[in-house]
Amino acid sequence: MLTGATATGSTKVGRREWTGLAVLALACLVYSMDLTVLHLAVPQISAELRPSSSQLLWIIDVYGFLVAGLLLTMGTIGDRIGRRRLLMTGAGAFALVSIIAAFAPSAPVLIGCRALLGIAGATLAPSTLSLIFTMFRDPAQRSIAVGVWVGSYSVGGSIGPLAGGLVLENFWWGAVFLLAVPVMVLLLILAPRVLPEYRDPEAGRLDLVSAAMCTGAVLLVVFGMKKFAQDGPGSVALGALAAGFIVGGAFVRRQLTVSEPMLDLRLFRLGSFRTALAINLVSIFVAFGYFLFVGQYFQLVLGMSPLEAGICTIPAGLGFMIGSQLGPRIGRIVRPAYILGGGMAMAGTGLLLLTRITAEGGVGLTIVASLLVAFGLAPVFGITTELIVGTAPPEQAGAASGLSETGAEFGGALGISILGSISIAIYRGQLATTLPYGLRDADADAARDTLGAAMVVADALPGKLGVAVAESAKQAFLTGMHLTSAIAAAAAMLLAVIALTRLRRIPGG
Repeated sequence: MLTGATATGSTKVGRREWTGLAVLALACLVYSMDLTVLHLAVPQISAELRPSSSQLLWIIDVYGFLVAGLLLTMGTIGDRIGRRRLLMTGAGAFALVSIIAAFAPSAPVLIGCRALLGIAGATLAPSTLSLIFTMFRDPAQRSIAVGVWVGSYSVGGSIGPLAGGLVLENFWWGAVFLLAVPVMVLLLILAPRVLPEYRDPEAGRLDLVSAAMCTGAVLLVVFGMKKFAQDGPGSVALGALAAGFIVGGAFVRRQLTVSEPMLDLRLFRLGSFRTALAINLVSIFVAFGYFLFVGQYFQLVLGMSPLEAGICTIPAGLGFMIGSQLGPRIGRIVRPAYILGGGMAMAGTGLLLLTRITAEGGVGLTIVASLLVAFGLAPVFGITTELIVGTAPPEQAGAASGLSETGAEFGGALGISILGSISIAIYRGQLATTLPYGLRDADADAARDTLGAAMVVADALPGKLGVAVAESAKQAFLTGMHLTSAIAAAAAMLLAVIALTRLRRIPGG
């Protein structure tokens, strides 16, 4: 059932739909902020709630785990019960749980709240994207709308550290969760007025077995990747990955045999769908070549405060916003293959610049590199998303958008796992030979763990010994950063070639 202006037969939309887009963009901004805003609060949370090391990791990671695991399932549920209804349900839950999280009295309660926020957050991305494809039928207007949607994620991710730094300077750690509440309340008030409702009138009952298998497979694989990045190829990481792939294989077989599959795998027969999905996934992987290290470089190598580091990310955020808006306009006259190829080449160039920064200074070069990465990737995310969801039939837009978002989460997990593991291996390997003599075994082990731990050790050591530890750790970190940035740059350049060769027949406009 489709209600609202899109049911009138006119492809052009008016003020109501653009207002609805603004509401959806705000929801996406908050969803993205919640992925980054908590990181600055970790020291205060550690001091007040005293979580164990494993509890602290779950506080940080469980939100992303459940978002990744439930995106595809939530997209399918939205196709059945109504995308606006699912969005409003998720927004209400997000606001309520955010309030509870802000006053969490213990680490287990905060972990539970973060898990519930992940479940609620998983309703937002596929619901917002599929509603955009329902509301905007004109190709030119839809491209602009998707650009706004992509840009809202960048803004949220960029201002998350900045907003968190400002809030934490004046309030307690729980206040970072309250940032989401007014936006979600506004969405609940405006959504019935400016957003249409859509659900597939011929959709059958949700296959709960398929939903459980899909969620389980994604959670196991993402957990295994992150465990691999954290601890190396141990039995837990490899076991989770193996179990995830087995469950995923069973999910695929079930979709090929049931009469009403949760995901129509015939979409993968479309070459443009497969290529766009692959480029979208790997472009997120490439982005982590930047995101993993730049924040640490600003704060731990150059000694900036979190607020100063957040300010230095503003140019990249602006580049992402501008790029996400220019992409659809350029796409009216230029084929998607050329925009994707040019964008990935620009991002690759920015990543190559990151291989030239040093511990003595490099703020300007890092900002320029970040701007190139952001400006290059921004139109890539929007165009590939539009190709992925636009090739699906309207009744499966929710599932297709969920698949797009799930692919992005996999790309992020791959980036953390592969690039993170390489950088950690290089860091630890180099420090095994460059740490100064005279360190206690406990201090040496701590310094080899992470750059942050090495800086704590260095601060506690006297004179030249502390300086030597800090310099050795910074150089080891930069060696790993240089290599992983080079790998991400090579992947970006390869994607540029794939886009130019595999998508060249798709017309612009």
